[in-house]
This record gives sequence, C-alpha cells and structure tokens, in this order.
Amino acid sequence: MHFGGDMGDLLIGLTSLIANPKMILMMIVGGILIYLAIKKDYEPALLLPIGFGTILANIPFSSAIGEHGPLTLLFNAGIMTELFPILIFIAIGAMIDFSVLLRNPFMLMFGAAAQFGIFFAMMMASLLGFSFLESAAIGIIGAADGPTSIFVAGRFAPELLGPITVAAYSYMALVPIIQPPVIRLLTTQNERRIRMDSFNAQVPKTVKILFPIIITIIAGIVAPTSVALVGFLMFGNLLRECGVLDKLAKSAQNELSSLVTILLGITIASTMTAEKFLNLQTLYILGLGLIAFIANTAGGVLFAKILNLFLKKKVNPMIGAAGISAFPMSARVIQKMGQKEDKQNFLLMPATSANVAGQIGSVIAGGLILALCS
Repeated sequence: MHFGGDMGDLLIGLTSLIANPKMILMMIVGGILIYLAIKKDYEPALLLPIGFGTILANIPFSSAIGEHGPLTLLFNAGIMTELFPILIFIAIGAMIDFSVLLRNPFMLMFGAAAQFGIFFAMMMASLLGFSFLESAAIGIIGAADGPTSIFVAGRFAPELLGPITVAAYSYMALVPIIQPPVIRLLTTQNERRIRMDSFNAQVPKTVKILFPIIITIIAGIVAPTSVALVGFLMFGNLLRECGVLDKLAKSAQNELSSLVTILLGITIASTMTAEKFLNLQTLYILGLGLIAFIANTAGGVLFAKILNLFLKKKVNPMIGAAGISAFPMSARVIQKMGQKEDKQNFLLMPATSANVAGQIGSVIAGGLILALCS
C-alpha cells in the first residue's frame, strides 16, 4: 500500500514516538513546565520558553535541532560563546538598586555566608561520581542565580545545561516554599521577633557611580576570571546610576532583558532531549540542587546566629537566609515571616540589603569557581 508524502511522514513520526516513549515523556515534561509558568507563575519568562522548546526538541526528526536546526545554531552562537548569559547580566545590573546595600554595607557579609551550599553540593556531587567540573556546575545551583548557573554550566558541563537550568530556576520560584521551614527549624520564636533598623539614609550619587567601578576592580584583582560575570553586571548598574544614559538603562531593563530571556530559554531546551535528560544524572542534579539551596539558606541563618554571640545589637537570624541571590523573593519571604511573628517588625529593608548582597555574592562565587576549576 502506498501513502502520500504527508501521510507517510505522519506514520513515520507516530511510529517513532511509539518506538521511543521517552520522547512522549519529555513532551509531557515540557507541558508541565508550561503549566507551572502559566498557572503557578513560576519564573514564567524562562520556564515557558524552556517548556515549549523541550516539545520542539523531542518531536521525531525535528528540524529545530541538529546540525542546521535553529535551536542548535542559537545554542552554539549564544550559549557556547557565553553571549546570552553575559547580556542577561547587563540587564540584571540595570535593574538592581544597590543603594539599599550601600546604606548598610555590613549586609555584604550575609551575601558571602549564604554561598556555603555551593561548595557543599560540589563535594556531594563528586561523591556521586560527577567529574570535578560537572560538580562545580551543579553546585552553583545553590546560589539561586539562574544566569550564573547557565554561565558556569555552559563553560564546564554543557551536556548538563538543561537539568541544571531547570533546577536553578525551579528552586528560585519555590523560595517561598523551601526557605520558611528551614528558617523555622534553625531559629527560635524570640530570634524571629528581633527588630532591626531600616537604614533610610540617602546615598550620594557619586557613591552609587563609584560602587560598580570599585567592585569590578576589586573582584577582578581577587579573581580575574570573574570579570566577565561581575564586570557586565556592574556595567549594567553603571548605566542605571550614571544619570546620563536613562534611555539605554531602560532598554537594558526591558527590551534587552526580554529578548535575551526568550532566546536563552528556548535555546537551552535544545539540550533537553530524551537521551540527555531522562537519566539518573538528572535526578541527582535535581536532588543536589535542592541540597545546595537548603544549605545556602541554612548557612546564612547560622552565620547570623554566630554573629549574635559577639554583637551587642543583635541581628534577626532570618536576615541571613536572604543572602541568597533570589531577589526580591527571599526578602519578601523574610518580611512576611517577621510580620507573622510580630506585626510591628519590619524587616524588608535589611532583608533587601542582604538579598542584594546575595546578587554580588553569587556572581563572585561563580567567578571564584571559574578561577579555581579552570
């Protein structure tokens, strides 16, 4: 029996799906990501393109991937060259107001302390059989910083980029679910009721302009490999604060951010084929990412509790949990938990300061990993 070209292609495609049910499962995974993006509002700007791209990549004989497939070409041009993550850092820098941190530089310590989980997860990944470079890429999930995760994974473990990205952005979206139980486990009710000052002093414009320049120079001297990360983040912030490039700053915050996020998400999905994604490694990565995220939260809280042993004016230990890079979700979680314990306790400003410090801490941590592991 002879079938026309279209009917024949349809039968071949259906036969391929039946013969490889993993493709169907990956399409379901893509559908779940789209559902979480739309229905649950979990990082929709990235999870929706990843979900749809996953469907594209798992259609039998898909022309979207492969040597001449547009997703593969974009992956090689934007991810393997590190172009897309770098452009995202410019956009993020243009969005961040570091003045809340500059009012209270002490909070930088929490941005550093809340990176403990990265190195803990690296050790755990090595014990599970991942290579040193793969372990470094997995550990960075704990920074709760999607672009840094993509940047490091693209450099060290491009074959694991799909699951690492999905884990990083999924856990960022789940901050309100993951962090509160960890915080409550490690703090007492009296500790959660500690009140803190809001630090409302004005920051001179000169300081705002000098800050991104100085941070870039210091980070570059300490870890030259971090310049690509810290430098472009701070360049975006300089666009915001210089006062003479408002049009460019707004373009970075809006058009650049939106365009690159779309391309980044759907491009990463080119790696999420059934053969690469449906394996034990992916489960390990998801589990290790969660461990890293929890360990970072715990590290920040415990660091605050240790500081309180030496400080006359105590800090609320919950502030330490905001030292991760999930901005501003983590700060909002701390504010909400503080209000639940004491309606007159306003922790948003100090929590935001720690959260902004986490942005810097995660990028520098990523740079240090690049420097130590390259």
